[in-house]
Amino acid sequence: MNIIKRIQKIAIRECHRLKANRIYLFSMVVFPIFVTLFFTSLMAEGQPQDMPVGVVDLDNSTTTRKLTRMLDSFQSSKVVAHYPNFESARLAMQHNEIYGFLYFPKGTTANLLASRQPTVSFYYSYASLTAGSLVFKDLKTAATLASAGVGKSVMSAKGYTDKQIMTFLQPIAIDLHTVGNPWVNYNIYLSTMLVPTCLLLFIFLVTAYSMGSELKQDTARELYAKAGGNPFVAITGKMLPQTILWLVIMFAYLYYTFGILQFPHPGGWWSIICLGTLSVIAAQGFGVFMFGLFPSMRMAMSMCSLWGVLSFSMVGTAYPTLAMDPALQTLAALFPMRHFFIIYEIVVFGGNHWTDVAINVAALTLFACAPVFVMLRISKALKEYVYLE
Repeated sequence: MNIIKRIQKIAIRECHRLKANRIYLFSMVVFPIFVTLFFTSLMAEGQPQDMPVGVVDLDNSTTTRKLTRMLDSFQSSKVVAHYPNFESARLAMQHNEIYGFLYFPKGTTANLLASRQPTVSFYYSYASLTAGSLVFKDLKTAATLASAGVGKSVMSAKGYTDKQIMTFLQPIAIDLHTVGNPWVNYNIYLSTMLVPTCLLLFIFLVTAYSMGSELKQDTARELYAKAGGNPFVAITGKMLPQTILWLVIMFAYLYYTFGILQFPHPGGWWSIICLGTLSVIAAQGFGVFMFGLFPSMRMAMSMCSLWGVLSFSMVGTAYPTLAMDPALQTLAALFPMRHFFIIYEIVVFGGNHWTDVAINVAALTLFACAPVFVMLRISKALKEYVYLE
């Protein structure tokens, strides 16, 4: 009961500190809400739409105009300009006025009808990976449909049946299944990684800042005394109000994405709640651990910033972790966000059992318990550390 009372007193003390410092308000409430709304609204359409493309039509025939209208009808592309020659279209693409263009040489239609296999070229910029991929897909589809349409017309004129024509044009029928995200929605793909990583980064920084501020403001000995000389009691009482607030913020984000925006979650709400709780506690444990390794607000926050920023790359969504060097694959296990994403992908998004991610759950649990390994350094810092300007 004495320990519980001490934790309560330290928690009340921490609530007053949170209320008195506006940094906590912005870092724990305003910025997380802004990040959530920013990323989810930025990709609200699911995929980029109406990306500007151009056309160089030197043939200027009914067929090429039809293909131009077809390209313009695609969701991702919008024909915004017709260029008189290749050079002007190339300059427009280099000036970022368009993402790509379709080039019809003179005599395209005549060569098509005469089965002389004309060359239709398309040029696209891969400076932006997403834009380049989507524009390439639309340009290639337009060119493929053009040849298929002409081939169908020629074979129909020769008396082939529709079944014979389809067998010739597409000898192998493709049965394509996009599992998990059939809409190919970039909001579902990216927001479930970007926003949680930002939230964990905020938790890292705020935890390191709150511990370091005790040293900087010369209140560490007071905290240590209220804890009865027990560093476990001091950290538990100090982190308790922050844990509650972070859980509220995390659950609000999870409800917004999975409840309001209706992101797919076959794993159910129980898995979402468990994952959110475990990730918050693991992030706080990591922040306290960094403070124990570097008992200085400046160094602890710098290391947390470095680890949080690297998490965006090491999580494995933008670039697959399995395609990285073996050393980086091993290093990825040291990032809490990597384990968060694996659990989300397998349990929440895939609907599989928690036993499939037992290693990742154990890793997050280890992050949550990491302060135990530096408790002696934390105790020494709270008792003896003197802040120097």
